[in-house]
Amino acid sequence: MAALIAVITLQIVSRVAFTAVGWTEEVARFLLIGLTFLGAALAWQRHRHIAVGVLVDRLPDRAQRIATALALVIAVAFLISLAWVGQTYMTMQSFQKSAALRLPMSYVYAIVPVSAGLMAWLAATDLMRLLLTGARPAAGEPVE
Repeated sequence: MAALIAVITLQIVSRVAFTAVGWTEEVARFLLIGLTFLGAALAWQRHRHIAVGVLVDRLPDRAQRIATALALVIAVAFLISLAWVGQTYMTMQSFQKSAALRLPMSYVYAIVPVSAGLMAWLAATDLMRLLLTGARPAAGEPVE
């Protein structure tokens, strides 16, 4: 986040005081992409993603655990699929280079399979915790 603020500040100052620095827009975009995907993984780890629990919260305890387990299985399957597709796309675009920095775009696209794999791992650990202890992850609950 500090790097993003610094790059955007440099971009603004250079436009006003000097000639615009061309690479700042590209770096800011790449930093925002990375921040978004890694932030999503952090939000998953802290159980901060948006969830509508009105129906699940009204179910009996056993049904709540079953519904949560089903949701986690679906999430793991989706995230593994996303990691697979992200890795495939990253490989397909490995020849492409960014316009200003000439950075291989596979470095930028790598954030998709990395963050999806991390979230899949976190969801799988939540599922294992649920199956072994019966404890459902609560929103905002710190992970031990």
